[in-house]
Amino acid sequence: MSTNTLNVGVIGAGRMGITHHSIINTLPGVTVTAVTDPSSVVTSLLEKYAGVRAYGDHASMLEREPLDAVLVCTPPVHNHDILRQVHAKGLHAFVEKPFVLSSAAGHELARMFDDAGLVNQVGYMNRFNDVFSRARTLVGEGLIGKVLRFRSEMYSGTIVREQEKANWRATHANGGGAVYEMATHAIDLIHYLFGRPDRVGGTSLTPVFSRDVEDIVSSTFYYRNGPSGTIYVNWSDDSFRKPTNKLEVFGDRGKILADQHGMRIYLREADPARGFAAGWNDVYITDVFSSVPFYLRGIEYTAQLDHFVACIRAADRRPTRCSFADGAAAIAVTEDLFRDHAATVREMN
Repeated sequence: MSTNTLNVGVIGAGRMGITHHSIINTLPGVTVTAVTDPSSVVTSLLEKYAGVRAYGDHASMLEREPLDAVLVCTPPVHNHDILRQVHAKGLHAFVEKPFVLSSAAGHELARMFDDAGLVNQVGYMNRFNDVFSRARTLVGEGLIGKVLRFRSEMYSGTIVREQEKANWRATHANGGGAVYEMATHAIDLIHYLFGRPDRVGGTSLTPVFSRDVEDIVSSTFYYRNGPSGTIYVNWSDDSFRKPTNKLEVFGDRGKILADQHGMRIYLREADPARGFAAGWNDVYITDVFSSVPFYLRGIEYTAQLDHFVACIRAADRRPTRCSFADGAAAIAVTEDLFRDHAATVREMN
């Protein structure tokens, strides 16, 4: 690193860019020194009120600024080229999901950053939610026995009116649509628990308000000699005020129902060693949460950036909890979804 202080640049000052900027700038020994965004209004405001040097393009920032790491928060269609430039400058990188739009590009970047000893992380924040982390541990320890079925769901009222084509989220080519924008969270959560599925089937992609992309996603995941389960994602459900993740894991000894705020565990027999009774047990986020130095939107948002910084500072540069390789694996499953859906459409026609 250039100094004892970790100097960070932010590429893309939209909603997530500002969120990550706000969080990482509070961490001890970390300072956001430069930001890039194509909007002159945004860059002028950041220069005036945030005390950073602002650029209209990322190439100028990377060339002029003495940085140690970057946060990349741009539409994923741009990320492959950006990250190749970041790699050439020898900078560590945190990238907002879904990282890139092809698994081949993702694996290429993973190899490049790993070979250079550069810390790399993708922003799948569910891996840092204490409820989901605890559920993963309990499943791995065999609390509910052999896992037979699972269900990963996500809901939000993100798209609740007709969409114009001018919006970058309205085309798959730019990384828009519910698969890239939201279903990747549900996919990654299953990958975090069980690994990449061996096959996907029965994929349905349904538009509601969008013209050229899906608003509802459903599919079934299969594992050889393992469980099977479904994902269901709907970002046109305005009965949900905030994005909500739901997870159900069913085993031969019981089941776990979890969301970001807590979980219910049903056991056929008591497990006194872990403090669980037979029947229903309630675990709240306050029972399992880990402390973070700054709270914005959820503990997991700070926890993932704190983890990113810790991995940079670690002498062995250990892999992050959600590396570029993990991000590429999630994109590989989205490619499976699109192929499976296209095959079904061909058969139906």
